[in-house]
Amino acid sequence: MKGKLQKYSFLESKAKIEYFCAYQERCHSEVSKKLYDWGLAPDQVDALLADLIQNNFLNEGRFAESYVSGKFRMKKWGRNKIRLHLKQKKVNEYSIKKALESIDDEEYLECLELLIQKKYKEAKGNKWEKRQKTYSFLVHKGYESSVVQDALDRLISL
Repeated sequence: MKGKLQKYSFLESKAKIEYFCAYQERCHSEVSKKLYDWGLAPDQVDALLADLIQNNFLNEGRFAESYVSGKFRMKKWGRNKIRLHLKQKKVNEYSIKKALESIDDEEYLECLELLIQKKYKEAKGNKWEKRQKTYSFLVHKGYESSVVQDALDRLISL
């Protein structure tokens, strides 16, 4: 089987991948996939990744912090869903743990409570069905089931 035809020279690839990483935070797996898609050989990919890390274009900890911040503040995801998505991007456990610690517990609970109030008001059915729909929605959003259960008990009485 023939290898992929190289799309860009090594120097062109270096310039393009530096721009790619400077534009937005990227994870290692995303960058290496892009380089392999361009048809670069494994030794060239390794050399470029090392150069990107050395010149601070690529930083997994910084990527994880940015990802956590964006997904929590913009999409209102819970810790479980964020962790799962970072693992799918092959981010190391230390970076994931450190980034998730940046979420303020008080802010996390406030966000959860706002989502509970909004979803419970929108849900149709009797009190029990509305509670179940709200619970399912929040667990699917990545919030821990015990935290959701406690918040529901506090905010909604059956």
